Amino acid sequence: MSLQYEHIVRLGFEAARQLPDRNHPDNGLRHAGHSFALTVITPMQREYGDGPRCAPSLIALREHVCDVLREIDYGLLNERLTEPNDVALLDWLRQRLRLDPDTVLLLCSAPRQGASTDEYLDLVWRRFRFEAAHRLPNVPEGHQCGRMHGHGFEVTVSCRLDAQDPGLLDAAICRAWTPLAAQLDHHCLNDIAGLHNPTSEVIAAWLWPQLHALLPGLHEVAVQETDTAGCRFDGNTFRIWKDQRFESAVVLAEAEPGDPRRQLHGHSYHLRLGLSAPLDQVYGWTVDFGDVKTLFNPIYKRLDHHTLNNLPGAESGDICALLAMIQAQAGHLLPQLESIELMETPEMGARVRW
Repeated sequence: MSLQYEHIVRLGFEAARQLPDRNHPDNGLRHAGHSFALTVITPMQREYGDGPRCAPSLIALREHVCDVLREIDYGLLNERLTEPNDVALLDWLRQRLRLDPDTVLLLCSAPRQGASTDEYLDLVWRRFRFEAAHRLPNVPEGHQCGRMHGHGFEVTVSCRLDAQDPGLLDAAICRAWTPLAAQLDHHCLNDIAGLHNPTSEVIAAWLWPQLHALLPGLHEVAVQETDTAGCRFDGNTFRIWKDQRFESAVVLAEAEPGDPRRQLHGHSYHLRLGLSAPLDQVYGWTVDFGDVKTLFNPIYKRLDHHTLNNLPGAESGDICALLAMIQAQAGHLLPQLESIELMETPEMGARVRW
């Protein structure tokens, strides 16, 4: 099995911009300011010997991204770009960052909209919310999801740009979602045709053909029913994620002399498990979110409220070494696992995929 480690840096910046209103050309330019959020995911160079180490290069990446963002922070983006839409801004950032060609950039320009780009693909995405009740009728007796309950569901619709105008595509996504929202919001999902067993996966599969009919460039539909779990569907494959947090102490033993991380300190770590499996035709899910949490619990107990350097394989305190240790143990407990993301702060982390 080949493991691919990646650095993750997430940073914000404040900027203003003016964009033409495609729907109402007579309105001229719209004036807007944003609290942008940029995520950079870039492959880690395999320079380690007996195990992965990413702390020095992760810090350097964060500083590099900060340097580039400083050029536009609290500025007017039109001074850098003729039309600074999300995709054009990401392209400008990619050119300025000059990172590995496989680097993925994700931009959130507002709480519920943004874009992403890599060397091969530009995406525009929109996030929507609906409030609904549901129950899962096929779960084993006593399962909590068999009782009628409800969620504030989040749905993220991602579309390929395919040379379209980003503003027009964004408007098209919103138009495609409107009739679906009318069916879903403030309803019981079980009463809707095709949603008798409304798991996140079934909802995503139900949405896909209806959105695809109006959005030929549809790339992915993501359904999130809680703050810690969700499902992504690309028309063929289901992938789910389950998030957990743990509070731990650590010493970064290999930090440079004088670096405060050589001292005992701690983090509120954010862990994301990514899994993929065929859809269970009875239960309507790939893996039960509750089962993921239960099966991972023995590892979680060793992480939470402990000093991580005491764990075999994580003695260095390096986040990639910790990822390698978690992957080695979790792979046996959760064979559907295909990625683990670990953020030690909201700004810095790493991911391993296989």
